[in-house]
Amino acid sequence: MNWNLIRQMARLKRIVAGVLVLMLPVEAVLGQSAPASARSATAVVAAPTLASQVLEWREVAQSYPAEAVVEAVRQATLAAQTAGRIVEMRVDAGRRVKAGEVLARIDARESAEALVAARARLEIAKATLLRTQDLYGQKFVSQAALDKAQADYKSAAAQAAQAGASSSHATIVAPFAGIVARRLAEPGEMATPGRPLLTLFEPRELRVVASVPQYKLAELRSGMSGRIEIPSRQLWLDARRIEVLPTVDGQSHTVQVRLYLPENAEGIGGSEGNGGNGGNGGNGGNGGNGGNGGNGDIVPGTFARAHFITGLARKLQVPAGAVLRRGELTGVYVLDEQGRPRLRQVRLGEPLVGGGIEVMAGLNPGERIALDPVKAGFVLRQSR
Repeated sequence: MNWNLIRQMARLKRIVAGVLVLMLPVEAVLGQSAPASARSATAVVAAPTLASQVLEWREVAQSYPAEAVVEAVRQATLAAQTAGRIVEMRVDAGRRVKAGEVLARIDARESAEALVAARARLEIAKATLLRTQDLYGQKFVSQAALDKAQADYKSAAAQAAQAGASSSHATIVAPFAGIVARRLAEPGEMATPGRPLLTLFEPRELRVVASVPQYKLAELRSGMSGRIEIPSRQLWLDARRIEVLPTVDGQSHTVQVRLYLPENAEGIGGSEGNGGNGGNGGNGGNGGNGGNGGNGDIVPGTFARAHFITGLARKLQVPAGAVLRRGELTGVYVLDEQGRPRLRQVRLGEPLVGGGIEVMAGLNPGERIALDPVKAGFVLRQSR
């Protein structure tokens, strides 16, 4: 008989028995905690209350939508009017500026020297004219000599005035209060007459421009009214004024229509700043980096939609925020009698004036839908 084998078997039995004894407290703990976990899970499923809305037929404005773009009513491109090296660019894009504020400086030394020379020539021409007039009175010079002296004086005066204007053009100032849209030059670069330096716009006067087919104009002109949609901000605004341009594009056969935003629809925020971008050879600026405003600012170039009101209609609609889109699937969470969400595929139409979306199929009046699809999806996963 193999005594070593018998001893090993006995030792193994003692180890297994010890492990079983150790597992008893753990099992007891797990047994006590399991109901608590179950109760917790049950509480998670039952606790959430979803914001919801009952669907019903509503009378909504029927409209003709057209893609549009926001533009500033008052916008200016500031260009150099004299040649020279740019020594300062005090502002950057997004900076709010005041009327008359210095925005940039161009090296004016050449212009200043030209002004000194022009004024010196003017003094000489003036003195020559006075002597010629005196000699003409004494009959020592002819009328032709007097005429020439007068012409030289006028020419010198004009050159001095031009040199003075060129010298003053070395400082670029804001023609009106507004916001810098683009900065087109940097310190150290050469400026030439006509070169754009900055673009400035007035944010309190904005409009959207849409191209409308010519055949639609007759329908839209009768009692024309409209609303403006800014999709990036999920914002709707009533058009303050609508203006139809009197020309038609010969290729697209469309007419430009302008819808003016309300005066209080300024989307730009910002504040005056300190610190500036002083250029090479300059003393630095007092300008600064003003704020670019809050999130979703309405600025020139923003995509928009113009909705021209054509009548009223009864339609079933859902809020845009209640729609869930996953690839090709478009759905809405419908709540049952117990308030449990169930995802249902729907077919939607065009966005309606006011922010809703028309329901074409998949939903019926009287049904309750969840307004927050993300939260509804979380509740649905927890209940499984």
